[in-house]
Amino acid sequence: MFRDVGSGTIRRRPQLEACLDYLRGGDTLVVWRLDRLGRSLRHLVDVVAQLERRQVAFESLRESIDTTTAAGKLQLHLFAALAEFERELIRERSQAGREVAKAAGRLGGRPLKLTPEKRAAALAMRERGDMTMSQIARALGAGRTTLYDHLDLPPLDGIPREDGDHGLAA
Repeated sequence: MFRDVGSGTIRRRPQLEACLDYLRGGDTLVVWRLDRLGRSLRHLVDVVAQLERRQVAFESLRESIDTTTAAGKLQLHLFAALAEFERELIRERSQAGREVAKAAGRLGGRPLKLTPEKRAAALAMRERGDMTMSQIARALGAGRTTLYDHLDLPPLDGIPREDGDHGLAA
């Protein structure tokens, strides 16, 4: 008998993992209720599919599901279809939310590290020629790579340097 203590929503469930490792072909995994096995419908379907591939039967006492019977297999296939339907609804809602946000001018994602003001300041510092890209990056709170990505500038004298600083004064 294996028993996890805690919420079924936690990611790491050592006793469940130990139980699944212990099972061999021909065994039957018996649970009191379906929610004792899976964190979600999708997780439950995935676990039972894994058991099926390993030729391990599954039985839930409360819901009277037994995958050794045709009716039990049907119930699990219905659950799998419901899980797929649920995933598709979530995907559609998420897409609709992104489209509404985009129409409102919100693009999502991580905010830009180099704002237009910081970009202009970096260009001005670079034009003066008295600071390296590393110094400019530190002054603006950005990385050198970020500056190079956003500025896309050729070296000041047109000669790339081996040290990667692209011809700037030290």
